[in-house]
Amino acid sequence: MRDFQWVSPTEFVFGRAAEERVGAWAAAHGHQRALVVYGRGSVERSGVLARVLASLDAAGVEHVEMGGVRPNPEVSSVRRGIELAREHDVDLIVPIGGGSTIDCSKGIAGGVFLEGDVWELYQKPNPRTIERALPLAVVLTIPAAGSEGSDSSVVSNDELGLKSGLHSDLVRPRVAFMDPELTMTLPAWQTFSGITDMCAHIMERFFSASEDVPVTDEIALALLRSIRSCALRLVGDPMDYEARANIMWASTLAHNGLAGRGRVEDWASHALEHELSALHTDVTHGAGLAVVFPAWMRYVCDARPERFARFGREVFGLVPTGDALVDARLAIDALQDFFTSLGMPRTLDDLGFAKDEVESLLVTLRQNKGEAFGSFKRLTIDDARKIYLSMFA
Repeated sequence: MRDFQWVSPTEFVFGRAAEERVGAWAAAHGHQRALVVYGRGSVERSGVLARVLASLDAAGVEHVEMGGVRPNPEVSSVRRGIELAREHDVDLIVPIGGGSTIDCSKGIAGGVFLEGDVWELYQKPNPRTIERALPLAVVLTIPAAGSEGSDSSVVSNDELGLKSGLHSDLVRPRVAFMDPELTMTLPAWQTFSGITDMCAHIMERFFSASEDVPVTDEIALALLRSIRSCALRLVGDPMDYEARANIMWASTLAHNGLAGRGRVEDWASHALEHELSALHTDVTHGAGLAVVFPAWMRYVCDARPERFARFGREVFGLVPTGDALVDARLAIDALQDFFTSLGMPRTLDDLGFAKDEVESLLVTLRQNKGEAFGSFKRLTIDDARKIYLSMFA
């Protein structure tokens, strides 16, 4: 168990009609003006936006709206939000949506008090740090990224062709309102891309350079078992409230830091995927991870095959063969089969990539991660090239 320091200040308001309590919470905490941030219309069509605004009105909390945040949010939206927050002197940001809306809002929260351009917070190497941030009250509608409880924000810069992240406990949301019923209208693609994303968040922590950390490892494995079980239930019945509720809570626990305490974390697969969705901004992050993670696993599993073998036994119930490397490869196959059973892609061909795009992926990967990255097995840019190429049919 490595030494660690962990802060998890987010209050969680979980259950049916949780979104109708936003205004009362904001008023009780002394907030007077909110910037409400959302995406490209689904929260309007579903009525969620109207209910949140009504709750703010009923509590006497003024508000200004900013819609149009895209998946894989672009830094221009963050800049626009900062301008609105300053112009209207808001004291609270209320993102309604999933990771993209929340990550954009975190950039706004940290950028409002920054002298200079907000991209400096994301820029690598040596980004500037956040010293002060507006509080966030999140209404979660898409369980996936875990941004409702995390310290991280990832945004794209289309002009530079980069996708980059920041980390600060100052942008962890103060409160997250989580109503599982809001997820019942999600398309299957969003539901299962989100489930892939949360699995990846746990696996980035479970597969690392650390030796076993029993308590943390058991938390990670239990989360993965629960997610798999509930995901398979949703394949059969998308309206299963209990499965939706457990998936929603798992998305938070997968990425608020709990599943990695006392361990070194890896994050090589996320680094590889971020370049995919930076180059093709229409690529859903979870779908990209469904292709990347098994490919990364196959490339590195010989370093510690017993770790993968345990994963196969405890998450997929695989029977040991007596050969740890064989067991490891069977576990990876089981994971990829699980992802594809949810409708996720298997290859980069499925996502519309061509092999001649790999070199451009490596250029921005080097800018973001340098010449070597990852902890389970240190990877070079040449390793990354081989992993990308292995993802094609």
